[in-house]
Amino acid sequence: MEIKDTLLEMGRAARCAARFLATATGDQKNRALFLMAQALRDHKKEILLANHKDIEAGREAGLTSALIERLTLNEKRVEAMALGLEEIAALRDPVGEVLGMWTAEKGLRVGRVRVPLGVIGIIYESRPNVTADAAGLCLKAGNAVILRGGKEALHSNIAIASILSQAAFSAGIPQGVISLIESPDRQATTMLMKMNEYVDVLIPRGGKGLKLAVLENATVPFIMTGMGNCHIFVDETANIEKAIPIVVNAKVQRPSVCNAMETMLVHKKIAPLFIPQALTVLREQGVEIRGDKAVCRLYSQAVPATEKDWSTEYLDLILAVKIVDNIEEAMNHIANYGTGHSEAILTESYTNAQAFLNGIDAAAVYVNASTRFTDGGVFGFGAEMGISTQKLHARGPMGVEQLTSTKFIIYGNGQVRE
Repeated sequence: MEIKDTLLEMGRAARCAARFLATATGDQKNRALFLMAQALRDHKKEILLANHKDIEAGREAGLTSALIERLTLNEKRVEAMALGLEEIAALRDPVGEVLGMWTAEKGLRVGRVRVPLGVIGIIYESRPNVTADAAGLCLKAGNAVILRGGKEALHSNIAIASILSQAAFSAGIPQGVISLIESPDRQATTMLMKMNEYVDVLIPRGGKGLKLAVLENATVPFIMTGMGNCHIFVDETANIEKAIPIVVNAKVQRPSVCNAMETMLVHKKIAPLFIPQALTVLREQGVEIRGDKAVCRLYSQAVPATEKDWSTEYLDLILAVKIVDNIEEAMNHIANYGTGHSEAILTESYTNAQAFLNGIDAAAVYVNASTRFTDGGVFGFGAEMGISTQKLHARGPMGVEQLTSTKFIIYGNGQVRE
């Protein structure tokens, strides 16, 4: 069967499944989610074997250590996927929630109710745990999902999607609610972007290349999830003992993810004391430092930064560091180079904290905490579909509520408009 025929068949099945899910009860959806979680545990060996094939292929293809880390599954991560599905099941069902009811002209009772989006297409790279998160969140919100993972995780994604689909089917959910495009051909991705008849919204999760491809090719409406050129500004009043563990966590704990710090801005008054201490600790953790001239004077092991470094999302153990004159310069730098994802200030000044919170335009803005917390699970959503960096429909971590829309319901008693 040709790619086009396969995708059209997948789209038709997803549309039918979405109609079923739109009226499914919360208990039906939760039963499916619990069975899906248990199925991941029961088939753990199968998942890890498939993942091993992807890792070996990735190494042969020369993937970076950061990309291999994003790709890798182990028993702990499989269990985290299962727990994530159970946490999603425990969330309040958003579908059917009445957001308001009022009396309008002629005595009409008008209300607004939360409803599923329908069929969601997800395009993502590297991380196979996204397969489980996306499937679970979409199902809870009453949506069917068509998954398009990266070729580097193909074996892992096929195994996970198949296990989840069969578990949902055993709970009475029709086939087509969870589908995975298995062809590695890029044509399949482009076709998914244009399946307006069957796909209601597209959510891309990946790097700059994927974002550009969606912008250039998609006719299906999309929610852009973010590249994360995230900054931490160390204010002149920062508590150094608190600040160093925060910046180390933000860069080192998991450098390959979108909420890791990529640039650190340091106030000139605290720089002589903070820079040598912080950068020494970061270097001990394997971080390469790329600094401006002022940083290089204070820390001899820093590599001179270029203009490109300020706009780069490294996703690796590399950090750009710049010394700034004041909070206004820090905020202007973030406005010029940030991607609207996650930004933080480390300060003991209430005035500066509020100025930063009010002045920074990003999905998540922190005071005295690591940017690594921008995550659906941490924010209480169970899991996330991605971090939206756009402003329409959804912004920040996208949980089940962000995978719904609304419709108006109107109760009448024979009224006609004159």
